[in-house]
Amino acid sequence: MMSALSLLRSRLFISAFMVALFSSSLSSVRAEDAQPLKVAIVGLEHSHVYGFLDQLGKHTDVQLVGIADGDATLWEKFGKRYSLPDTLFYKSEANMIERTRPQAVLVYTSISEHRHAIEIAAQYGVSVMVEKPLTISLEDAFAIRRIAREHKIHVLVNYETTWYPSNKAAYDEVRENRIGEIRRVVVHDGHQGPKEIGVPPEFLKWLTDPEQNGAGSLYDFGCYGVDLMTWLMRGETPQTVTAVVNHDKPQIYPKVDDDSTIILQYPHAQAVIMGSWNWPFARKDMEVYGATGYAITVAADQIRIRHEHDLEEHIATAPPLPAQERDSLSYLSAVLRGEIVPKGDLTALDTNLIVMQILDAARESAKTGRSVKLTKLGD
Repeated sequence: MMSALSLLRSRLFISAFMVALFSSSLSSVRAEDAQPLKVAIVGLEHSHVYGFLDQLGKHTDVQLVGIADGDATLWEKFGKRYSLPDTLFYKSEANMIERTRPQAVLVYTSISEHRHAIEIAAQYGVSVMVEKPLTISLEDAFAIRRIAREHKIHVLVNYETTWYPSNKAAYDEVRENRIGEIRRVVVHDGHQGPKEIGVPPEFLKWLTDPEQNGAGSLYDFGCYGVDLMTWLMRGETPQTVTAVVNHDKPQIYPKVDDDSTIILQYPHAQAVIMGSWNWPFARKDMEVYGATGYAITVAADQIRIRHEHDLEEHIATAPPLPAQERDSLSYLSAVLRGEIVPKGDLTALDTNLIVMQILDAARESAKTGRSVKLTKLGD
């Protein structure tokens, strides 16, 4: 029989072995977690890709493994500007994914190409982040939702204003009932015009084509306010959508609107969303009026607030966003690690399905001159 001392030694050995095994497993998990997120780019036609590549240098936790675009002149342009090796470029998205095995693709094509890019990525189980808006029509949006569910991938939508601390501060004023129930929201988005501000020709070409962009300023900038209002209203569908558009510069934009106003009517609230290529300067700001106060965003990080018993408004610096929500890449990484569940927020697919329902209705309203009634979308 084993002596008590031998038994004790055996148990200590087993315990030490288990501790070492656990430590080794934990180290492996940590090492795996420490690996950079592998992402790839699909398309170089959307100028927001410059912002991503500029941002990439600040993210040592993200690795660009491939770029898919059929235009070799864009390869040369971006390769030279960002010192990118030729081996990074591929003609087709499928070939790039097969060779590089990214964990996510970032889509910078025309809006009409979003669905196709998502379909290809989904075949490989790769999640996708597209630039706003989600797609060109509600029909495409339903197809994208079906694809995401079937292939169990994330589909996210990147809006610049998602990463504005001022918008989150205004949202918190509503959520914490400091300004009362929402009564009216006014959103201004846009700039002097894409040609006027000198966007690259490959961007201007599809941005001013309704078959590729869905509309002009109505889609390009109206989507920001629609996304923000849907978020503020926690996914509630408006009762009606009414939109008007102008062609103030037909000599520059003959095919699409360059000024738009969308009115969303809810049972006890209204939103007026003004997306335009005719502002005298670039702007992205929002006014939220509640029953007992208001919150008005000023640029990305300032907010003007007045509550029920305040004698006057005050201006504050909005608190910084959490590290996981500071920009699109931080958010994407957190979603893929399971640290954020993208549901009901500005980037989430469920939110952006409603956004597409509203944009579709706004386009129809502008065309017919009538308000469009909406009902809640089915699952």
